[in-house]
Amino acid sequence: MSMAADRTLPWDWYSGTIPKNVQLADSAYVESTFSFYLFRSERDDAASIGQGASAYLGTMFDVGANGRVTIGDYALINGARIVCDAEITIEDYVLVSWNVLLMDSYRVPVDPDARREFVKRVPASVLRRFDAYGPARPIRIGRAAWLGFDCCVLPGVTVGEGAVVGARSIVIHDVEPNSIVAGNPARLVRRLTPEEINHGR
Repeated sequence: MSMAADRTLPWDWYSGTIPKNVQLADSAYVESTFSFYLFRSERDDAASIGQGASAYLGTMFDVGANGRVTIGDYALINGARIVCDAEITIEDYVLVSWNVLLMDSYRVPVDPDARREFVKRVPASVLRRFDAYGPARPIRIGRAAWLGFDCCVLPGVTVGEGAVVGARSIVIHDVEPNSIVAGNPARLVRRLTPEEINHGR
């Protein structure tokens, strides 16, 4: 990646910078610094993007003060929203399709009365956004998993190595390695065959 010394991107349409607490491998690619518009992590190790990994246009790192995002080698993220207040790990060779939402916290109370009071306070906030509320639970997307477009992965979920999550699925429970899930909520469709698992190896 040809990030300039001032942490700008020469091809970028947006006049932002890559935050100083984000580590990019030499061959990583970020299409626009706008992906970090909502990035607020105060951690020294707030994010890392591995060798050959890509974050394409529309990807948004909405990372709170204590959040940490790790993107493994050769992972591809295409227009996803990553809402992180604890930790989200996307391992090597993962494919994240467009409009996927990964969220390790809900950022609002679950109780309707508390939520109503919570949203009433938003207009008084200078930034008019929700920050961390309640506990966050880490998400892990295992090596070579594939998340289909428009799917949503909720707090505390682990998607196992080689798993496939069907388009528009809502993932509320862990997904076994080398399995295919789909639906709302996502349910097991089938397990990959040994031939499918070893294809191309």
